[in-house]
Amino acid sequence: MIPDLSVVIPIRNESPNVRRLYDEFVSVLGAWGRPFELVIVDDGSTDDSFAILAELQARDPRVRVIRFRRNFGQTAAFSAGFRFARGRLIATADGDLQNDPRDLPRMVELIDQGHDIVCGWRKDRKDTFLTRRVPSTIANHLISWATNVQLHDYGCSLKVFRAEVVKPLKLYGEMHRFLPAIASEIGVSITEVAVNHRAREHGVSKYGLSRTIRVILDLLTVKFLLSYSTRPLQIFGLIGGLMLLGGLAVTSYLAYLRLFGYSALADRPLLLFGVLLIFTGVQLVTIGLLAELQARTYHESQDKPVYVIREVREADAGTDVPAYVP
Repeated sequence: MIPDLSVVIPIRNESPNVRRLYDEFVSVLGAWGRPFELVIVDDGSTDDSFAILAELQARDPRVRVIRFRRNFGQTAAFSAGFRFARGRLIATADGDLQNDPRDLPRMVELIDQGHDIVCGWRKDRKDTFLTRRVPSTIANHLISWATNVQLHDYGCSLKVFRAEVVKPLKLYGEMHRFLPAIASEIGVSITEVAVNHRAREHGVSKYGLSRTIRVILDLLTVKFLLSYSTRPLQIFGLIGGLMLLGGLAVTSYLAYLRLFGYSALADRPLLLFGVLLIFTGVQLVTIGLLAELQARTYHESQDKPVYVIREVREADAGTDVPAYVP
């Protein structure tokens, strides 16, 4: 039976949480009444997480386990989960028990009402204020401003997508948090709903303040891809053109002074500045032209995976290929 909902859950060294995670999702989704599957991605765990997952999968065909050879990161784990998910709808969640599966049926209802993406909002967040909540708030405002997709909580992993929206997306770096913004490029309906957020009981967070820098750098990438991925010359050419015009204005002014004998130029730093502006402007315009060629390659090149899978455990052992391969 093809599942109506696939729940993609990346985990890494979450052995104290795995059994309860399974019990909670199976209990809630079982009572929900629609066919579902759990696609759990073991992102290079070094504890006995995979052994527990293999045991659970052996007795429940609704569980599918994808095991990476090493730690590739949460974005790669979500990307693999999306590829192997078979459901009409795809939900994402964390494996640390902080997301509440009881929110999923309500989020699916919003999808059934016509939305393409439903994002969770940890309105009453149970995390440390200074190291988690403050950077998250700043990042959410920055991302909303840069992408023009207004959400309170980009970092909440509890989301529900239509499969045809999320499967074609290519994810790199820390881009899983930008999924709504990236999907907005194709024109989707996005809504947000407050969800329950629980304090972490076991283990420690895999993320800290250092991730903020990576998120900001990835935000620059996302902004560029959303606005200029098919027309990079417009941004490079604009900046380069302005610098070129500025350099020409400076050098024209200095040439006027020299030709009419008002001043010598050899000891004037302004001359070097004007020449620098001209050369930099020409270089930026050239980079824009080269970026136009790269953009064509980017959109036409073959897919290159960002992860390497060691094995896939699922009920139907006759095939390793999911029903839908983007």
